[in-house]
Amino acid sequence: MSSSSADLKSRDFRKILLIKLSAVGDVVHTIPVLNKLRRRYPSARIDWLVTPAIAELLRHNPAISNVIEFTREDWSRPWTLTPFVNYARLAAGLRANAYDLVVDMHGQFRTAVFTLASGAPVRIGFDRPRAGVWDASPRKFSAEARKHAWQGAREGSWLAYTHHIPVPTLDLHAVDRYLGVGPILGLEAEPPDFSFPIPQAAGASVDALLRQHGIAGAPLVTMAPGTIWETKHWGSGKFAEVARHFLRQGFAVMLIGSRRERDVCEEVARLAPGAVDIAGETTLTELAALIRRSTISVTNDSGPMHMAVALDRPVVSIFGPTDPVWIGPYGRPGAALQAGVPCSPCLLRQLSRCRYGHVCMENVSARAVIERMEHVLGERTAAGIAAPAAAAHGTSFTDA
Repeated sequence: MSSSSADLKSRDFRKILLIKLSAVGDVVHTIPVLNKLRRRYPSARIDWLVTPAIAELLRHNPAISNVIEFTREDWSRPWTLTPFVNYARLAAGLRANAYDLVVDMHGQFRTAVFTLASGAPVRIGFDRPRAGVWDASPRKFSAEARKHAWQGAREGSWLAYTHHIPVPTLDLHAVDRYLGVGPILGLEAEPPDFSFPIPQAAGASVDALLRQHGIAGAPLVTMAPGTIWETKHWGSGKFAEVARHFLRQGFAVMLIGSRRERDVCEEVARLAPGAVDIAGETTLTELAALIRRSTISVTNDSGPMHMAVALDRPVVSIFGPTDPVWIGPYGRPGAALQAGVPCSPCLLRQLSRCRYGHVCMENVSARAVIERMEHVLGERTAAGIAAPAAAAHGTSFTDA
């Protein structure tokens, strides 16, 4: 942190740019930062730079003044003029907005470029990677984890910042890591607030969807068997076994995911007759409305898992190559299931690079997941926590 940062706690910033481009889980993790910024600067203009795929989740939020879209795919076509033209246009727009504060939660070269292009006098992001972060953890990590783990701002992006969020240890959840901006700006020290509005239209669409499939009155399991990384996949057969169990218990089961996850959802639906496959059929706000109605969700390490936590719904997730301490269901250590193998976490994305037969996921049985889900549901019932029907129109997540 810069020695000149003390005065930031009392400064009244008027135009703020928050940068977190993607993905769903990362954006959900950043919502507590947004909510703290809005409470600290109630009259400020607060814009959010994000990819178009995620923008729909943010566009209805009254804490955000403007959602600015960055088309990341353009950067994958460097042999055309498109990325340069679009970059120049976006950079000029950011500079014209005359931000006095930029908070870059993404920490990569492209976001550092936009941070600098904004011309903001105060630019906050994560500190550079330092080897000492590993010594601060009592845990032992594999060589692969040390090689691939997030350790600080990447690709030289820290050079763009006037003030740095310290990274004293890696044994922090991403949410707490993001909230490290709080002491720099003098934000409130209250627990993270994940609340975000879900449009009434999204809730109405979900109501219609449940009626269409004849499951409007049934307790609901939302199941997200897809994920981008090959190594995060638990397996269609095991998800189907869990689905069949809850179908026999009188639950409805809905398979959720993006268009690119249709194949795995179709396979689970084939193996679990009665499960309803709606992968690729919902917007992000409709997905949020559906998860808010769920009795429980079961997922891989994926965006729907983080959305369930943000919406205060029960969730059980299977972890293998990734670390639940860093990116698990926030504040719910019992919601993450692991095989406990020494090679985990490895942070490898391709199965072809795993030398141990994917044991981190293969060794987690469907029976173990079912038992954990029933335990989580039992705890919620014993605690008297509201049923989904009551939660669907609660005050914490006001319909827009």
